[in-house]
Amino acid sequence: MHPAAEHSPLGKSSEYISTYTPSLLFPIPRAAKWAELGLSADTLPYQGVDFWNCFELSWLLPSGKPVVAIGEFSIPAHSPNIIESKSFKLYLNSLNQTPFASVDELVACLVKDLSAAAGKPVGVRVRSLAQVQAEGVAALPGLCIDDLDVSISEYEHPQPQLLRCDASQVVEASLHSHLLKSNCPVTGQPDWGSLAVEYKGAALDPASLLAYLVSFRQHADFHEQCVERIFLDLQRLLKPEKLTVYARYVRRGGLDINPYRSTEALNLANLRLVRQ
Repeated sequence: MHPAAEHSPLGKSSEYISTYTPSLLFPIPRAAKWAELGLSADTLPYQGVDFWNCFELSWLLPSGKPVVAIGEFSIPAHSPNIIESKSFKLYLNSLNQTPFASVDELVACLVKDLSAAAGKPVGVRVRSLAQVQAEGVAALPGLCIDDLDVSISEYEHPQPQLLRCDASQVVEASLHSHLLKSNCPVTGQPDWGSLAVEYKGAALDPASLLAYLVSFRQHADFHEQCVERIFLDLQRLLKPEKLTVYARYVRRGGLDINPYRSTEALNLANLRLVRQ
């Protein structure tokens, strides 16, 4: 377990606070997990963002009438802190009985509080249900590897030794799987996700990637660190000219978390998948 997470509200009974309480946000430093992966804030080999989508965002108009909407929050991957997910939900719940004069006022409040918790500027979009519905659902790019035959019996820890490539071939490819699963390091509850890999480098054996991803099945870690571990293991193996790894996780508690890590500067679209 991350040492800071022991003091978070995750896995504990929590009072429902329905009026604005920014102190509910609980930041967890990324530094410890970066160090575990051999990284530091000055040596990150990727750019990226963590997209959070909130499907339970509600507040009051000055008249007392409630509003519901969908919130999108983009937290820079190099921010010193992640925001613990239950504390994020509790904070958003504290807006439920809080009046805001306009959506702009709400957004300004969210930007201020979330940026303070993350330690870097956080992007915020608040969209109507009609806007999100019009976007529909998206599909991940490239080849789905889920129907490939693999044999695996180790699920407790990621197995990078399962990964195989042909270094004599340099290819540009996109692969994805919907079989990613890990566990919350605090509560032990399952986190379900879909993962995409886009790269130019040594030809990756798709079946070996699938076996490797399945080896996360009982691994306990936060979403962000799982994606960073996958990125680093593929980078070491493929020695790619470019590499992008991202996961779209199924929501829990009205929030989904979607980490993107890449060697490239990306103009990212935060598009929902069918399970989201």
